[in-house]
Order: sequence, then structure tokens, then C-alpha cells
Amino acid sequence: MSELSLDEIRFDDRGLIACVVQDWRTGEVLTLAYMNAQALELTLSTGEMHFFSRSRQELWHKGATSGHTQTVRAIRYDCDGDALLALVEPAGPACHTGQRTCFHRGQLEPAAPHETLPTLERTVAQRDAARPEGSYTVRLLEDRELSGSKVQEEAEEVARAARDESDERLAEEAADLIYHLTVLLRGRRLTLADAGRVLDGRRH
Repeated sequence: MSELSLDEIRFDDRGLIACVVQDWRTGEVLTLAYMNAQALELTLSTGEMHFFSRSRQELWHKGATSGHTQTVRAIRYDCDGDALLALVEPAGPACHTGQRTCFHRGQLEPAAPHETLPTLERTVAQRDAARPEGSYTVRLLEDRELSGSKVQEEAEEVARAARDESDERLAEEAADLIYHLTVLLRGRRLTLADAGRVLDGRRH
């Protein structure tokens, strides 16, 4: 992790700064909490999120009792230096209610576009873990040859739709391809984020 200049961080008159916590892989916002200088220093030195509780007036290590720690991948700050963004890899739910994110109330439908693929990957992972009888996803996970042939078939259908069919049909075929590719990657314990990392490396 590159160095973070604490001199550029502006704490408020209470010695606090707001910190938005975001999932490193999916981009989903997990929580909003506060830090003081000591919490930020502990976060940077340990590699796990520490906050300052305004209600209890004390430091707290996220996941210290629940085990749902948040491993820090990057800390960023805004143009004024008075708000932080922490990109983390969560080891479990962020919310004390057991929800993945603290922002689980309000206008949840329709899902935001960036939420769709992470939700798909979690659903495939749940099928992989539970192995329900009759599940098409499980059948693909258990038969790597079938999974590969379905990706090839769906890719051909995307190309055909792009050439001969409507935009709606192209979007539908692309959705089928993304689903089958997600399952194929899961069978190898890979994710769409792993492919994304390769793409990111190609920008340089």
C-alpha cells in the first residue's frame, strides 16, 4: 500500500473524519463510520479497519468480537481532505444486523446496475456451497466440459445477435453469456474481478 500523507487529512473540531467503507472487489458501499487520528493510524499499521465510536467515545476494531474484519486495500481522501474512502475486503457482513451492508433499507428496487454482477456471483457461490438437487448451476459446476461448451455456445449466440437481431435480443444473449462465464470462473475459484484485474493491467 502506498504512503498516505496524514498532513493532508483534515479532522473536524471534534478530531473526527467521516469514512465511507466500500467493497474492494464489487464497489458496493458497506458502511459509514468515523475515525480519529489514532484509529486511522491503527488502520494503516495493522491493515484492518479501526474506527472511533461517537456514542461510546472509544476506539473499536471492526470484527474484533464478530470476526467480520475488513482488510484494507486502499485509503483515499477527497479533494478537501475532510472525508475518507476505505476500499476493503470484508470477512463477513458489515452491519451489526448481519446484513452485508449497513445500507439495506429504503429504495432497494430496482437494484443499481453495479449491484447486479456481485449479486449474481454471490448467488452462484451459494449454489456451489449448498448444492441443491436439480440446480442447473450445480450441474454446470460439476461438469467443466459442459460449462465450457455452454460459454462457447452463448458467445456464438451473442455474435449472431449482434449481426442479425435486435438490441434487446443482443442484451439478452449477453446476459446468458455473462451468467455462464460467471459459473465457469467459479468452477475454477475465479471471479469476474480477476478478469477485471487483467483488463486493468492492460491499461498501462
